[in-house]
Amino acid sequence: MFCTELIIVNNRKRVKLFTDDNTEMPYFIRYFYGCEWNDELQCWSIPYYPNYKEYLSTKFGKNVEIKHIYWNGTNETVVCLKKESPVPKRFIEQLTLKRYSENTKKTYISVLTKFLEFYNTTKPEEITDEQIRDYLLKIIERGASASLQKQVINSLKFYYEYVLGRTLLKAAVQRPKKSHRLPDVLSREEVSDLFKTVTNIKHKAILLAIYSAGLRRSEIINLKVNDIDSKRNCIILRGAKGQKDRMTLLTTKLLKILREYYKEYKPKEYLFEGASGGQYSETSIRMILEKAVKAAGITERDIHPHTLRHSFATHLLEDGVDIRFIQALLGHSSSKTTEIYTHITTRGFNKIRSPLEDMDI
Repeated sequence: MFCTELIIVNNRKRVKLFTDDNTEMPYFIRYFYGCEWNDELQCWSIPYYPNYKEYLSTKFGKNVEIKHIYWNGTNETVVCLKKESPVPKRFIEQLTLKRYSENTKKTYISVLTKFLEFYNTTKPEEITDEQIRDYLLKIIERGASASLQKQVINSLKFYYEYVLGRTLLKAAVQRPKKSHRLPDVLSREEVSDLFKTVTNIKHKAILLAIYSAGLRRSEIINLKVNDIDSKRNCIILRGAKGQKDRMTLLTTKLLKILREYYKEYKPKEYLFEGASGGQYSETSIRMILEKAVKAAGITERDIHPHTLRHSFATHLLEDGVDIRFIQALLGHSSSKTTEIYTHITTRGFNKIRSPLEDMDI
């Protein structure tokens, strides 16, 4: 369910946007002009207009419908229900049986929904391999990334194989050629400058944990209080990517910050919780980092939470840590994935002399 509620922000009336489970907001917010994140209230909101209900209906079109309106004290709440999903229940059940992560399930369901809506006048079992190929061409023409293309292919192959019992032709689900782009990394000085700009103890603890332990966003929000093992100086990650458990570093500096944070916030279950309890959102983490990056004056690159993880691995490699240990800390299944950091590090550059240095120019 998608909901709105009237709130006051800086003495101005705004419309809070949220869902009953707070999982769809990254999808919804892209529709709205003037949508802003409020860190104190931990919510997204848009400017209030007298006709905002009509505005919502216009923006969403066929995706949602306003079901009913009711009053809650002095706040008017509009409840919108998404129309019935075209994704069959068996598809979701098969994902559950295969024990796919919640993030993977959401992604598969999302891309399959768009595919089935694209061919909404054709029964799924009657959609040909050629039509599937045409759909992939169309999304590429519209600017779909190689990553999205692979997600669509994975979802469609899963749907047709495990639900409809049909194998798709390789020519219809052609995977994109693998790119070999080097990830962005921050220097140690930039990481230090970034952390110095963060004054909120909770925000600082989150960013420090991501960098000092090489965590993914999904891993930091799933951390629970008892996953911090201060006696063994390690962080235990349970059911991380690929449903694998692993351990990573717990530095003394991070532990000190975490203890200060715990005394102030007293989280109940998850190490980092939202204002109303429950998991902290990945979107909030991105917003925290964006603010810190801007304050640190790092403007020439697109820095995101995963950049801190890349920086962690690169800095370890520059310190001479064996790549096999780095692989274990990051949770990579293959050492080939970790080896990309060997192409980023500048370790040893000072021992190499360019031929240009000996030329008379």
